Amino acid sequence: MSKLHALHVQGFKSIRDQKLELDSLNVFIGGNGAGKSNLVGVFHLLNRVANQQLQIYTGEAGGANAILHFGRKHTESLSIRTEFHTSPGHANKYHFQLKPTDEDRFIFDYETTYYWDINNYPSPYVDEAWTGHVEARVAESKKRIAQYIREHLSSYRIYHFHDTSASARVKQTGDLADNRFLREDAANLAAFLYMLEKREPNYFQNIVETVRQVAPFLKRFKLEPSALNPEKIRLEWEENGSDTYFSAAALSDGTLRFICLATLLLQPALTLPSIILIDEPELGLHPAAIQVLAGLLESAATRTQLMVATQSVTLINQLKPGHVWVVDREEGQSVFRHLKDVDMSAWLEDYGLGELWEKNILGGRP
Repeated sequence: MSKLHALHVQGFKSIRDQKLELDSLNVFIGGNGAGKSNLVGVFHLLNRVANQQLQIYTGEAGGANAILHFGRKHTESLSIRTEFHTSPGHANKYHFQLKPTDEDRFIFDYETTYYWDINNYPSPYVDEAWTGHVEARVAESKKRIAQYIREHLSSYRIYHFHDTSASARVKQTGDLADNRFLREDAANLAAFLYMLEKREPNYFQNIVETVRQVAPFLKRFKLEPSALNPEKIRLEWEENGSDTYFSAAALSDGTLRFICLATLLLQPALTLPSIILIDEPELGLHPAAIQVLAGLLESAATRTQLMVATQSVTLINQLKPGHVWVVDREEGQSVFRHLKDVDMSAWLEDYGLGELWEKNILGGRP
Protein backbone atom coordinates (compact mmCIF):
# COMPACT_ATOMS: atom_id res chain seq x y z
CA MET A 1 0.00 0.00 0.00
CA SER A 2 1.46 3.36 -1.04
CA LYS A 3 1.09 6.11 1.50
CA LEU A 4 1.93 9.66 2.42
CA HIS A 5 5.08 9.17 4.44
CA ALA A 6 6.01 12.75 5.30
CA LEU A 7 4.33 16.14 5.36
CA HIS A 8 6.10 19.46 5.93
CA VAL A 9 3.84 22.51 6.32
CA GLN A 10 5.02 26.11 6.63
CA GLY A 11 2.82 29.16 6.99
CA PHE A 12 -0.68 27.65 7.00
CA LYS A 13 -3.02 29.24 9.57
CA SER A 14 -1.82 28.16 13.06
CA ILE A 15 0.87 25.87 11.60
CA ARG A 16 4.03 27.93 11.31
CA ASP A 17 6.55 25.17 10.57
CA GLN A 18 5.85 21.49 11.29
CA LYS A 19 7.23 18.23 9.90
CA LEU A 20 5.18 15.06 10.37
CA GLU A 21 6.24 11.49 9.55
CA LEU A 22 2.91 9.74 9.20
CA ASP A 23 1.87 6.15 9.83
CA SER A 24 -1.11 4.28 8.42
CA LEU A 25 -3.29 5.25 11.41
CA ASN A 26 -2.83 8.75 12.81
CA VAL A 27 -5.16 9.92 15.59
CA PHE A 28 -4.82 13.53 16.73
CA ILE A 29 -5.78 14.73 20.20
CA GLY A 30 -5.64 18.22 21.64
CA GLY A 31 -7.61 21.03 23.16
CA ASN A 32 -10.02 23.23 21.24
CA GLY A 33 -8.09 25.63 19.03
CA ALA A 34 -4.85 23.63 19.20
CA GLY A 35 -4.74 23.14 15.44
CA LYS A 36 -6.25 19.73 14.65
CA SER A 37 -8.78 21.28 12.29
CA ASN A 38 -6.05 23.29 10.58
CA LEU A 39 -4.15 20.10 9.82
CA VAL A 40 -7.33 18.72 8.23
CA GLY A 41 -7.41 22.00 6.29
CA VAL A 42 -3.98 21.24 4.85
CA PHE A 43 -5.33 18.04 3.31
CA HIS A 44 -8.34 19.94 2.00
CA LEU A 45 -5.98 22.42 0.36
CA LEU A 46 -3.90 19.63 -1.20
CA ASN A 47 -7.04 18.06 -2.62
CA ARG A 48 -8.24 21.36 -4.09
CA VAL A 49 -4.80 22.13 -5.54
CA ALA A 50 -4.72 18.75 -7.29
CA ASN A 51 -8.13 19.50 -8.79
CA GLN A 52 -7.04 22.98 -9.99
CA GLN A 53 -9.30 24.75 -7.52
CA LEU A 54 -6.73 26.80 -5.60
CA GLN A 55 -8.39 30.13 -6.41
CA ILE A 56 -11.85 28.85 -5.44
CA TYR A 57 -10.44 27.45 -2.19
CA THR A 58 -8.69 30.73 -1.41
CA GLY A 59 -11.84 32.74 -2.00
CA GLU A 60 -13.95 30.41 0.12
CA ALA A 61 -11.38 30.63 2.96
CA GLY A 62 -11.54 34.44 3.02
CA GLY A 63 -8.46 35.21 0.95
CA ALA A 64 -4.74 34.54 1.15
CA ASN A 65 -4.30 36.78 4.18
CA ALA A 66 -6.72 34.62 6.18
CA ILE A 67 -4.81 31.45 5.26
CA LEU A 68 -1.25 32.61 5.94
CA HIS A 69 0.09 32.18 9.48
CA PHE A 70 -0.85 35.45 11.25
CA GLY A 71 -1.43 37.05 7.84
CA ARG A 72 0.86 38.26 5.08
CA LYS A 73 2.55 40.91 7.25
CA HIS A 74 3.93 38.08 9.39
CA THR A 75 4.24 35.26 6.81
CA GLU A 76 5.40 35.88 3.24
CA SER A 77 4.52 32.50 1.72
CA LEU A 78 2.86 29.13 2.27
CA SER A 79 4.88 25.98 1.57
CA ILE A 80 3.83 22.33 1.57
CA ARG A 81 6.18 19.39 0.97
CA THR A 82 4.88 15.83 0.60
CA GLU A 83 6.73 12.53 0.32
CA PHE A 84 4.96 9.38 -0.89
CA HIS A 85 6.47 5.93 -0.43
CA THR A 86 5.28 4.06 -3.50
CA SER A 87 7.21 0.82 -2.94
CA PRO A 88 10.16 -0.30 -0.76
CA GLY A 89 13.09 1.99 -1.50
CA HIS A 90 11.18 4.28 -3.87
CA ALA A 91 9.46 7.60 -3.24
CA ASN A 92 7.77 10.42 -5.11
CA LYS A 93 7.85 13.94 -3.72
CA TYR A 94 5.76 17.02 -4.41
CA HIS A 95 6.55 20.53 -3.21
CA PHE A 96 4.94 23.88 -3.87
CA GLN A 97 5.21 27.37 -2.46
CA LEU A 98 2.40 29.90 -2.74
CA LYS A 99 2.82 33.67 -2.58
CA PRO A 100 -0.03 36.15 -1.97
CA THR A 101 -0.98 38.68 -4.62
CA ASP A 102 -2.29 42.23 -4.30
CA GLU A 103 -5.76 40.80 -5.04
CA ASP A 104 -5.48 38.60 -1.90
CA ARG A 105 -5.17 35.46 -3.98
CA PHE A 106 -2.27 33.03 -4.34
CA ILE A 107 0.08 32.30 -7.21
CA PHE A 108 2.61 29.48 -7.36
CA ASP A 109 6.07 30.82 -6.59
CA TYR A 110 7.23 27.37 -7.66
CA GLU A 111 5.86 23.83 -7.97
CA THR A 112 8.08 20.73 -8.28
CA THR A 113 7.77 16.96 -8.54
CA TYR A 114 10.61 14.59 -7.65
CA TYR A 115 11.53 10.94 -7.90
CA TRP A 116 13.80 9.29 -5.32
CA ASP A 117 15.55 5.94 -5.49
CA ILE A 118 16.26 5.94 -1.76
CA ASN A 119 18.62 2.96 -1.68
CA ASN A 120 20.93 4.21 -4.43
CA TYR A 121 20.89 8.01 -4.24
CA PRO A 122 21.27 10.38 -1.29
CA SER A 123 18.66 12.83 -2.56
CA PRO A 124 15.78 12.92 -5.07
CA TYR A 125 16.03 14.35 -8.57
CA VAL A 126 13.67 16.92 -10.05
CA ASP A 127 11.23 15.39 -12.50
CA GLU A 128 9.27 18.54 -13.41
CA ALA A 129 9.26 22.15 -12.22
CA TRP A 130 7.03 25.15 -12.89
CA THR A 131 6.73 28.72 -11.64
CA GLY A 132 4.48 31.78 -11.80
CA HIS A 133 1.12 30.12 -12.47
CA VAL A 134 -2.28 30.36 -10.74
CA GLU A 135 -3.42 26.71 -10.81
CA ALA A 136 -1.41 23.53 -10.26
CA ARG A 137 0.52 22.22 -13.24
CA VAL A 138 0.75 18.79 -11.63
CA ALA A 139 -2.95 18.49 -12.51
CA GLU A 140 -2.13 18.80 -16.24
CA SER A 141 1.12 16.87 -16.58
CA LYS A 142 1.16 13.60 -18.53
CA LYS A 143 4.27 12.28 -16.79
CA ARG A 144 3.94 9.24 -14.56
CA ILE A 145 5.12 10.80 -11.29
CA ALA A 146 2.79 13.78 -11.63
CA GLN A 147 -0.11 11.47 -12.46
CA TYR A 148 0.56 9.39 -9.35
CA ILE A 149 0.70 12.49 -7.16
CA ARG A 150 -2.46 13.91 -8.72
CA GLU A 151 -4.42 10.68 -8.25
CA HIS A 152 -3.31 10.39 -4.64
CA LEU A 153 -4.16 13.97 -3.66
CA SER A 154 -7.41 14.01 -5.63
CA SER A 155 -8.81 11.05 -3.72
CA TYR A 156 -8.44 12.57 -0.22
CA ARG A 157 -11.83 12.81 1.48
CA ILE A 158 -12.84 14.48 4.74
CA TYR A 159 -15.80 12.76 6.39
CA HIS A 160 -18.27 14.39 8.76
CA PHE A 161 -21.24 12.29 9.91
CA HIS A 162 -22.41 14.90 12.40
CA ASP A 163 -25.66 15.92 10.71
CA THR A 164 -28.37 13.43 11.64
CA SER A 165 -31.18 15.98 11.79
CA ALA A 166 -34.53 15.40 10.10
CA SER A 167 -33.23 17.21 7.00
CA ALA A 168 -29.91 15.33 6.83
CA ARG A 169 -29.25 14.05 3.34
CA VAL A 170 -28.43 10.56 4.65
CA LYS A 171 -32.09 10.23 5.67
CA GLN A 172 -33.48 11.37 2.34
CA THR A 173 -34.24 9.52 -0.88
CA GLY A 174 -31.22 9.61 -3.21
CA ASP A 175 -30.11 8.61 -6.68
CA LEU A 176 -29.57 4.87 -7.14
CA ALA A 177 -26.64 5.48 -9.51
CA ASP A 178 -24.76 7.65 -6.97
CA ASN A 179 -22.59 4.77 -5.76
CA ARG A 180 -19.02 5.19 -7.00
CA PHE A 181 -17.79 6.22 -3.55
CA LEU A 182 -19.29 7.04 -0.17
CA ARG A 183 -19.90 10.78 -0.04
CA GLU A 184 -18.37 12.90 2.72
CA ASP A 185 -21.69 13.25 4.61
CA ALA A 186 -22.91 9.74 3.66
CA ALA A 187 -25.70 11.33 1.61
CA ASN A 188 -25.60 8.32 -0.73
CA LEU A 189 -25.40 5.67 2.02
CA ALA A 190 -28.40 3.71 0.72
CA ALA A 191 -27.12 3.64 -2.87
CA PHE A 192 -23.60 2.70 -1.76
CA LEU A 193 -24.82 -0.12 0.50
CA TYR A 194 -27.09 -1.38 -2.29
CA MET A 195 -24.11 -1.51 -4.66
CA LEU A 196 -22.07 -3.46 -2.08
CA GLU A 197 -24.92 -5.88 -1.45
CA LYS A 198 -25.13 -6.68 -5.18
CA ARG A 199 -21.45 -6.59 -6.14
CA GLU A 200 -19.53 -7.26 -2.90
CA PRO A 201 -21.83 -9.40 -0.74
CA ASN A 202 -19.08 -10.53 1.62
CA TYR A 203 -18.14 -6.94 2.45
CA PHE A 204 -21.80 -6.02 2.79
CA GLN A 205 -22.44 -8.88 5.21
CA ASN A 206 -19.42 -7.88 7.26
CA ILE A 207 -20.85 -4.37 7.58
CA VAL A 208 -24.23 -5.75 8.70
CA GLU A 209 -22.68 -8.06 11.29
CA THR A 210 -20.48 -5.26 12.64
CA VAL A 211 -23.46 -2.92 12.97
CA ARG A 212 -25.30 -5.66 14.90
CA GLN A 213 -22.53 -5.60 17.51
CA VAL A 214 -23.67 -2.07 18.35
CA ALA A 215 -27.34 -2.36 17.35
CA PRO A 216 -28.39 -6.00 18.02
CA PHE A 217 -32.02 -5.11 17.24
CA LEU A 218 -31.17 -4.74 13.55
CA LYS A 219 -32.37 -7.74 11.58
CA ARG A 220 -31.40 -6.58 8.11
CA PHE A 221 -31.31 -3.64 5.73
CA LYS A 222 -34.00 -3.36 3.09
CA LEU A 223 -32.26 -1.88 0.09
CA GLU A 224 -34.42 -1.72 -3.01
CA PRO A 225 -35.10 0.91 -5.66
CA SER A 226 -38.31 2.84 -5.10
CA ALA A 227 -41.39 1.14 -6.54
CA LEU A 228 -42.61 4.49 -7.84
CA ASN A 229 -39.25 5.62 -9.21
CA PRO A 230 -36.68 2.87 -9.84
CA GLU A 231 -33.89 5.46 -10.18
CA LYS A 232 -34.25 6.41 -6.49
CA ILE A 233 -33.48 4.64 -3.21
CA ARG A 234 -33.57 5.34 0.53
CA LEU A 235 -32.24 3.52 3.56
CA GLU A 236 -34.74 1.17 5.20
CA TRP A 237 -34.25 -1.56 7.78
CA GLU A 238 -36.13 -4.29 9.61
CA GLU A 239 -36.09 -4.88 13.36
CA ASN A 240 -35.85 -8.29 15.01
CA GLY A 241 -39.29 -9.59 15.92
CA SER A 242 -41.08 -7.31 13.47
CA ASP A 243 -41.97 -7.47 9.80
CA THR A 244 -42.32 -3.69 9.58
CA TYR A 245 -39.71 -1.70 7.67
CA PHE A 246 -38.41 1.53 9.16
CA SER A 247 -36.61 4.45 7.52
CA ALA A 248 -33.31 5.95 8.64
CA ALA A 249 -35.33 8.53 10.59
CA ALA A 250 -36.27 5.78 13.07
CA LEU A 251 -32.63 5.11 13.97
CA SER A 252 -30.96 6.89 16.87
CA ASP A 253 -28.33 9.45 15.92
CA GLY A 254 -25.55 7.27 17.31
CA THR A 255 -26.71 4.15 15.47
CA LEU A 256 -26.98 6.00 12.16
CA ARG A 257 -23.52 7.50 12.58
CA PHE A 258 -22.08 4.08 13.40
CA ILE A 259 -23.66 2.60 10.25
CA CYS A 260 -21.95 5.36 8.25
CA LEU A 261 -18.61 4.67 9.95
CA ALA A 262 -18.84 0.89 9.50
CA THR A 263 -19.68 1.34 5.81
CA LEU A 264 -16.78 3.74 5.32
CA LEU A 265 -14.18 1.62 7.10
CA LEU A 266 -15.27 -1.86 5.93
CA GLN A 267 -15.71 -1.16 2.22
CA PRO A 268 -13.48 -2.93 -0.35
CA ALA A 269 -9.96 -1.60 -0.83
CA LEU A 270 -10.66 -0.69 -4.47
CA THR A 271 -13.24 1.93 -3.46
CA LEU A 272 -11.28 3.38 -0.52
CA PRO A 273 -9.76 6.87 -0.79
CA SER A 274 -5.97 7.00 -0.52
CA ILE A 275 -6.40 9.01 2.70
CA ILE A 276 -9.53 9.13 4.88
CA LEU A 277 -9.89 12.05 7.28
CA ILE A 278 -12.55 11.79 9.99
CA ASP A 279 -13.49 14.53 12.44
CA GLU A 280 -14.70 13.35 15.88
CA PRO A 281 -16.03 9.93 14.80
CA GLU A 282 -17.05 9.21 18.41
CA LEU A 283 -19.80 11.85 18.39
CA GLY A 284 -23.00 10.37 19.82
CA LEU A 285 -21.60 6.83 20.16
CA HIS A 286 -21.98 4.63 23.24
CA PRO A 287 -18.61 3.73 24.87
CA ALA A 288 -19.05 0.11 23.70
CA ALA A 289 -19.51 1.34 20.13
CA ILE A 290 -16.35 3.44 20.45
CA GLN A 291 -14.42 0.30 21.41
CA VAL A 292 -15.68 -1.41 18.24
CA LEU A 293 -14.77 1.72 16.27
CA ALA A 294 -11.16 1.49 17.46
CA GLY A 295 -10.92 -1.99 15.95
CA LEU A 296 -12.43 -0.75 12.70
CA LEU A 297 -9.87 2.03 12.46
CA GLU A 298 -6.96 -0.35 13.02
CA SER A 299 -8.34 -2.78 10.46
CA ALA A 300 -8.96 -0.10 7.84
CA ALA A 301 -5.41 1.22 8.35
CA THR A 302 -4.08 -2.03 6.84
CA ARG A 303 -5.78 -1.07 3.54
CA THR A 304 -5.59 2.73 3.46
CA GLN A 305 -4.26 5.67 5.47
CA LEU A 306 -6.34 7.39 8.14
CA MET A 307 -6.17 10.78 9.85
CA VAL A 308 -8.60 11.07 12.76
CA ALA A 309 -9.26 14.02 15.08
CA THR A 310 -10.90 13.03 18.36
CA GLN A 311 -11.78 14.19 21.86
CA SER A 312 -12.64 10.68 23.10
CA VAL A 313 -10.74 9.27 26.07
CA THR A 314 -12.43 5.91 25.45
CA LEU A 315 -11.12 5.77 21.88
CA ILE A 316 -7.58 6.72 22.87
CA ASN A 317 -7.63 4.04 25.58
CA GLN A 318 -7.95 1.40 22.83
CA LEU A 319 -4.96 2.64 20.81
CA LYS A 320 -1.19 2.22 20.89
CA PRO A 321 1.14 5.21 21.36
CA GLY A 322 2.32 4.84 17.76
CA HIS A 323 -1.20 5.68 16.58
CA VAL A 324 -1.53 8.94 18.50
CA TRP A 325 -0.38 12.51 17.92
CA VAL A 326 -0.71 15.20 20.59
CA VAL A 327 -1.42 18.73 19.35
CA ASP A 328 -0.65 21.75 21.53
CA ARG A 329 -0.70 25.49 20.91
CA GLU A 330 2.65 26.96 21.93
CA GLU A 331 3.60 30.61 21.44
CA GLY A 332 0.84 31.09 18.90
CA GLN A 333 1.61 28.05 16.74
CA SER A 334 0.42 24.45 16.55
CA VAL A 335 2.95 21.84 17.61
CA PHE A 336 2.46 18.16 16.73
CA ARG A 337 4.14 15.45 18.81
CA HIS A 338 4.00 11.76 17.91
CA LEU A 339 3.72 9.48 20.94
CA LYS A 340 5.70 6.73 19.23
CA ASP A 341 8.75 8.86 20.03
CA VAL A 342 7.95 8.89 23.77
CA ASP A 343 8.86 6.05 26.16
CA MET A 344 5.60 5.38 28.00
CA SER A 345 6.14 1.78 29.04
CA ALA A 346 6.17 2.50 32.77
CA TRP A 347 2.96 4.55 32.64
CA LEU A 348 1.10 2.05 30.45
CA GLU A 349 1.59 -0.73 33.00
CA ASP A 350 -1.06 0.95 35.17
CA TYR A 351 -3.02 3.29 32.91
CA GLY A 352 -4.63 3.39 29.52
CA LEU A 353 -3.43 5.96 27.02
CA GLY A 354 -6.68 7.90 27.30
CA GLU A 355 -6.40 7.99 31.08
CA LEU A 356 -2.94 9.52 30.78
CA TRP A 357 -4.35 12.15 28.45
CA GLU A 358 -7.13 12.85 30.93
CA LYS A 359 -4.55 13.25 33.71
CA ASN A 360 -2.65 15.73 31.49
CA ILE A 361 0.42 13.49 31.37
CA LEU A 362 0.48 13.56 27.55
CA GLY A 363 -0.33 17.23 27.00
CA GLY A 364 -2.99 18.17 24.49
CA ARG A 365 -5.25 19.70 27.14
CA PRO A 366 -6.82 23.17 27.05
